[in-house]
Amino acid sequence: MWGNAFLLALRQIRRNPMRSLLTVLGIVIGVAAVITMVTVGNGATQAVREQIESLGSNQLMIRPGQRMGPGGAAGAISFKLEDVDAIANQIAGIRAVAPQRSTTMTVVAQGRNWSTQVIGSSNQYFILDNRQLSAGRYFEVQEETSGAAVCVIGTTIQKEIFGQVNPVGEMLRTGKFSCRIVGVLESKGQAAIGGDQDDLVVMPITTFQRRVSGNSRVSAILISVDSQIDRQMITESLRSLMRERRSLSDTDADNFMILDTEEIARRVSSTTEIMTMLLGAVAAVSLVVGGIGIMNIMLVSVTERTREIGVRLAIGAMAREVLMQFLIEAVVLGAMGGMIGVLIAFVGSIVLSNLMNIPFIFNPGINMIAFGFAALTGIIFGYFPARRAAQLDPIEAVRHE
Repeated sequence: MWGNAFLLALRQIRRNPMRSLLTVLGIVIGVAAVITMVTVGNGATQAVREQIESLGSNQLMIRPGQRMGPGGAAGAISFKLEDVDAIANQIAGIRAVAPQRSTTMTVVAQGRNWSTQVIGSSNQYFILDNRQLSAGRYFEVQEETSGAAVCVIGTTIQKEIFGQVNPVGEMLRTGKFSCRIVGVLESKGQAAIGGDQDDLVVMPITTFQRRVSGNSRVSAILISVDSQIDRQMITESLRSLMRERRSLSDTDADNFMILDTEEIARRVSSTTEIMTMLLGAVAAVSLVVGGIGIMNIMLVSVTERTREIGVRLAIGAMAREVLMQFLIEAVVLGAMGGMIGVLIAFVGSIVLSNLMNIPFIFNPGINMIAFGFAALTGIIFGYFPARRAAQLDPIEAVRHE
């Protein structure tokens, strides 16, 4: 019985291929949308997590401003280089600590110009940011202390300004002064967030303060923590030290923030996962729309084949056999739409992942769930038309024109 019903269902689908394709179009779109949204969302989550982890494990950042959470108002009082020295000398378990100032500027050399990010920091910055050199050297101690006009550039600056020429030793005009290029960083490529990681110029913080910003402020302090030391303990030690150096009383709120890269990674990943679930839920609405389309076409099919159903019932076919035939037909339509949707989603996810520069993460679970839901949609929305066909009166059905 099952085999005959399945063959009859396939025969009917092949009889009207165009109508069958249009019937399952909603299911195809729904399945493809759900799988694609979830796959791309998972890839984006992984890309964000990898980018934050690329900053280095066990990293903290101190920025001016009000602390996160409840508390009173606080001003954005910047830091000083003395704060960086105090952290390095007074906090145990610190692997590296670096000041940071940055701005966007246009750099010029050899008749070409390029807008890029100019960062003022120290040699410790390269350790914190996991930066290696492809040519040249880092800053010398004397260059850092004297504020020498030297800089290290990313590969994007090399490509856009100097082309294939080795830029080490060349002069690069940055704003109103020129600095000598002493090193070129290895490429880190594009990031899922934040853009090109190689589009930067790094100079000593003292050079930046004297020639770019015109003041001695430090906008952020980057810290790398020893993995063997309790991060929470170091965070509390940093908070106590900074409160002391900024002359805050016990009743004053922190006028600085201590950010943990691992905590940031968790929060961003959680947010992107929630967004992925929401997008998947919205896309799943298409499956319901596709199911309604199946029910509509099946009702039309029952009306068109009323005489055929009447003849089958009249010559001895049982009502449950007619019910099973139409139900299997609906399930086959749903499963066919699900299969096409899975294939489209697979190709679409690969294309979007490449375009967005995020990893393609194949998730068998969501593919099986989407396909199973497509087949289930065929059962749910095909049952009413199938039941209506099974309940037809044979005599009236045979008379139907």
